[in-house]
Amino acid sequence: MTFPILPYFSVDTAVCQKISLVGQVLIPFTPGTTKSEDITRYSTTAYYDVNLDYTAEIIDDKTIDQLLELFNKGVVKVFAPADVASQIQSKIPNARLVYKVKSVSEAVSLTNDCANAVAITSPPATPEALRPLSGKQVFVYFLKSTLPEAVVPAWIKSGATIIVNSSSVTINYSAPATGKTPLIDYVIPALSTDRVDGLYTTVVTNTSDQVLGLVYSSKKSIAEALRTKAGVYQSRKRGLWIKGATSGNTQELLRIERDCDGDCLKFIVRQVGEGFCHVGTSSCFGNIKGFTSLESVLQDRLANAPVGSYTKRLFDDETLLDSKIREEADELIDAKSKQEIAFEAADVIYFVMARCAKNGVTLNDIQKNLDTKSLRVTRRRGDAKPKYLAETQRKAAENARKAAAASAAAANIRVIGPNDRIILDRINTETASPERVTACLQRPIHTSKDIMSLVVPIVERVKSEGDKALLDLTAKFDHVKLDSPIMRAPFPESAMKVTEDVKKAIDLSFNNVRKFHEAQMKGTLNVETCPGVVCSRFARPIERVGCYVPGGTAVLPSTSLMLSVPALVAGCKDIIFASPPGKDGKLTPEVVYVAHKVGAKCIVLAGGAQAVASMAYGTESVPKCDKIMGPGNQFVTAAKMYVSNDSGALCAIDMPAGPSEVLVIADKYADVDFVASDLLSQAEHGVDSQVLCIAVDMSKEQLDKLDDAVDEQAKKLPRVEIVRKCIAHSTTLQVKSYTKALDLANRYAPEHLILQIKDAQKWVDKVDNAGSVFVGAYSPESCGDYSSGTNHTLPTYGYARMYSGVNTATFQKFITSQTLTPEGLKSIGKAVMDLAAVEGLDAHRNAVKIRMQKLGYLPRHR
Repeated sequence: MTFPILPYFSVDTAVCQKISLVGQVLIPFTPGTTKSEDITRYSTTAYYDVNLDYTAEIIDDKTIDQLLELFNKGVVKVFAPADVASQIQSKIPNARLVYKVKSVSEAVSLTNDCANAVAITSPPATPEALRPLSGKQVFVYFLKSTLPEAVVPAWIKSGATIIVNSSSVTINYSAPATGKTPLIDYVIPALSTDRVDGLYTTVVTNTSDQVLGLVYSSKKSIAEALRTKAGVYQSRKRGLWIKGATSGNTQELLRIERDCDGDCLKFIVRQVGEGFCHVGTSSCFGNIKGFTSLESVLQDRLANAPVGSYTKRLFDDETLLDSKIREEADELIDAKSKQEIAFEAADVIYFVMARCAKNGVTLNDIQKNLDTKSLRVTRRRGDAKPKYLAETQRKAAENARKAAAASAAAANIRVIGPNDRIILDRINTETASPERVTACLQRPIHTSKDIMSLVVPIVERVKSEGDKALLDLTAKFDHVKLDSPIMRAPFPESAMKVTEDVKKAIDLSFNNVRKFHEAQMKGTLNVETCPGVVCSRFARPIERVGCYVPGGTAVLPSTSLMLSVPALVAGCKDIIFASPPGKDGKLTPEVVYVAHKVGAKCIVLAGGAQAVASMAYGTESVPKCDKIMGPGNQFVTAAKMYVSNDSGALCAIDMPAGPSEVLVIADKYADVDFVASDLLSQAEHGVDSQVLCIAVDMSKEQLDKLDDAVDEQAKKLPRVEIVRKCIAHSTTLQVKSYTKALDLANRYAPEHLILQIKDAQKWVDKVDNAGSVFVGAYSPESCGDYSSGTNHTLPTYGYARMYSGVNTATFQKFITSQTLTPEGLKSIGKAVMDLAAVEGLDAHRNAVKIRMQKLGYLPRHR
């Protein structure tokens, strides 16, 4: 609440602005003379309310429009003669009009009629004359006569606001000039205190109205604060206290207010230095958080950010900053849940405030603009600009199209309800249409374009923001706030506590996987292709590799073995793990134990596209990897594909591994319980997984028994709900022959192919496309997943047509060399020269020619 004194604008602007610390000023407005810009330079930037005193007795439409525009730009009230006020009241809210009258009686009449506030231009002899206006908003002009100092308290306590000429008020309280009344004499009568020491309780706030501390004021300290426009208070022990006089943490006083009872002061200040409190915090209640804290951090970064830091890049690269604002605004638009909207809004605010800090715009500038907008009296329709409206409509139409397509697709998707039998769909390939068979061999649909549109912003954010983005995205997707995005070796014992049985199982699996992958190591290959020409090929380990260990719906420490043991065998210098933490911020202890066994350098505490991006590009904490291996969901696969195609990443991948899958070829000799268990071992991986069974010449009775076995085993599994959804898009295909079965299997190119058929081994030669083959009834896929020694990181989604599973060579690159003797150069030199001539590459030809000439194999003139 402002004080009951309204300084009338003085010719001396500096004096006026000091006197305006009481929170409001009145500026004369003369039609045809006063320019709008003379008003708006105060109304849009000052820390006081700007009111206009309309000085003419008539008004025209042009002047009304000018007044309306000034209201829109922050003018709070207009003081106008009653006749003028009545003409404009239909266009201006009554609460923003003050009706100027000459006498108290006129004022009483107007307040009873239409006026919300009145101003008496001819003041009565005593304040008691205002009693009929008790409870009304009343202003009294004292411009033509100076208000005697002795009667100031009575007028201040009358309930009216006193309008005084700023030239008659002084901030010099100790020796005021003749005819000037100290401003403090208008302030003190508006205050009260019940303290025995006579001090006034004072709350100090910043420009965002956040409390910095509680102090006390005296008449002298307030007077000094007004004089110096600084934070000056009254210490109960040490007397007058000038804030920051010794610490340097000074305050610029912007405005003083009082509460509704006048027994508490509020100082609004701009704090300079470390903070308000003597312990170094920004307030006496601890450090201020939120927007104010962010603003301080950004202002500090603007001045002190080290070269190469992300914030420094933002401030220096206008295009980057503009792009991030647009990107985050788009993500906010797409956000749906409360959590997502809050998360994306915070990102938008961060980048917007970075732009403000860069251009010297403060939170107070923004708040003043918001306050100014709230004072508008005319409103625009608020329609969006055509280009933005068109884009929004386009996106809405695209989303509607996708929803319609999804709805149509859903209509054809089989759903297994909670009371339904959990069995695979069944078709006979002899009678089904080719289209139906093809449809059964299709994986669950994922639109790569849609997935990539979600993945790319994540990857690019990690690429540009590093650790900050990694921590933010982990908080968003994994719902855990971390202090650091990595765990460095040596890993703490507490992080890898596993039972003795699990430890023995991991150790056995480790040894078998290591043994099988060591056997894959090849020595140097030397071949003499011609006399004197020896070609060689030798392997070298990839220096730094990233092993992605998914979390998802199941913990997969076995994957960490399958990725890191071949890397260890290959001799990779740095092995980096990445795995999402739990909601407690901890990693699966089995994964940490494996990381310890293989000598991993660190573990990235993140999953999804953000983990892939951190290893591909590197961050402040995460080492950049030369190659990334490991399975994951469609988002991980999309991220791996994206970084492998980005020449700036210089990062290879093992393969585009997606959701897990199995294809079992079974015949009438197969044990249906074995077949069912193999199908379910993959079905429990996730709802995106798929399992197929190709039944070779099996009878209906045998197939029904297989269905019974699947249903019975599935309903005993803890992950039955996941299995139910996977089986819904899985099929048994009936065929007549093994040849037909293998043809369909090669066409599908499964990640895992299980042969539960008679003489299974002899059919392995017919397998052209598969990640790994499990031969015979006693070779369950589970053994390959954990302990047999083969690798379980395999190509999925049909990529087995052109990719191999992870092996020792995955972690190596092969370098060729050639050694030629003079005899060797003689053997192939002419052929090289002739081919180079055909291609028009004379320098190539000359490199051979000059040698052959010196060896005497060619004449010098040739």
